[in-house]
Amino acid sequence: MRSRTRLIQNTLVSGGVAGAISAAVLSLLAKAEGAAPVQPINATSHWLHGKTAGNVKGIDAKHTVPGLATHCGACVFWAALFETLRAASPRASTGRIICDAAAVSAVAAVVDYGLVPKNLTPGWEGPLPIRSVAGGFVGLALGLAIGGLVTGVRR
Repeated sequence: MRSRTRLIQNTLVSGGVAGAISAAVLSLLAKAEGAAPVQPINATSHWLHGKTAGNVKGIDAKHTVPGLATHCGACVFWAALFETLRAASPRASTGRIICDAAAVSAVAAVVDYGLVPKNLTPGWEGPLPIRSVAGGFVGLALGLAIGGLVTGVRR
């Protein structure tokens, strides 16, 4: 039971860090691409509001709140896979943690943009070109790796 509680705690930490870092990376990429920084997060609410969610350039309760909640929930979901890998080798090196984070992020990209129905994708492709969508997954990997290093210290 104790290991399950630790896995849940580590998942929440890594997922929270990954959510914050990937959202920040997406915001910076959006700004660099000439879009509003919040557009990728608003776009994530497209499952609820349709394709036009990614056109919303400001922070609002209708798009930003469900977009951010969906983004964070997805990051925690992927962190569960990551932390399960981490639990299998708790004393892994920094390089191994980074590789695990990159692998999970790659799986997330394939699942999110190759396997799930279009209305369940992150929606980032609305306001962002594909290079910045890929950058969002790099942000996820970075966040998972940092979260893994933080939870590794706690082990």
